[in-house]
Amino acid sequence: MPIETIINSIQNTPLTVLIPYTLGFLVLLIGSYTDIKTREVPDWVNFGLIGTGFGINLIFSIIFWNINFILASIVGFAIFFVIAWMMFYTGQWGGGDSKILMGLGAIIGIDFFSGQFFLFGFLINALLLGALYGILWAVFSIFRNRKKFVEEFKKSIKNKKVILSKRAVFILFIILILVGLFIQDNLVKLMMFYVAIVSVLTFYLWISIKAVENICMLKYVKPQQLTEGDWIAKDVKVDGKYITGPKDLGIEKKKIKKLIEFYKRGKVKRILIKEGIPFVPSFFAAYVITLIYGNLVFLIV
Repeated sequence: MPIETIINSIQNTPLTVLIPYTLGFLVLLIGSYTDIKTREVPDWVNFGLIGTGFGINLIFSIIFWNINFILASIVGFAIFFVIAWMMFYTGQWGGGDSKILMGLGAIIGIDFFSGQFFLFGFLINALLLGALYGILWAVFSIFRNRKKFVEEFKKSIKNKKVILSKRAVFILFIILILVGLFIQDNLVKLMMFYVAIVSVLTFYLWISIKAVENICMLKYVKPQQLTEGDWIAKDVKVDGKYITGPKDLGIEKKKIKKLIEFYKRGKVKRILIKEGIPFVPSFFAAYVITLIYGNLVFLIV
């Protein structure tokens, strides 16, 4: 899209659209920077976006005497809250990723009456770009740490449970190939061969992902270095009593305070945490692309 067209589009856009979309752009830009630098997005950014979203849309509703602004804000927040909650509790996104998504829902909103569905296009683009971004991040991590990756991969492949899984996958591969050889239908034969190959590739991809996770995403920190929402990778117990662990899906402030107390008393030294992929930059890219091109699926189709 030519730059002149973009400038003319901005000049002709009403403030009720320009202000929310500009704030969304700026917050995603700030969030991308902090996510890359510190692997987290400050709460003041996320909660500020949510509060500003409700506040601006409430003001618009009062000024223009139109309840649709605040209703769209509430609906957008509610829908993206559910999506963010599911993605967080399945371990796909961190707390900062989830909260910034809720903030976008609040400030831009979803208006079923006017057909304002920008956020749906953004979400689809974010999922598409997020998948590509995750793959590229993993490949870059492997290349940057290739020696450690090879060592970790060899170590993982020798694990007893992994060896059993490898044998099961190999047996499945042989069965599918043999069955495929005796099937007359060429389409079914190809499907059997495809599933056989994919089963093997998936197995080694899983081992590779675990290796990348162990060399790039796991690190030890002192309790004082923990921040709310950090993913604890290994159970922490003091005097046989469970304090925190992976099942918490993000550590709370009160537990961090406990760990700091235990650290001062010499009962806890370091905590193993899992650093997630900084996904906010992919949200920012998806946001810009949606503003310029709309839903990528429609362009492809």
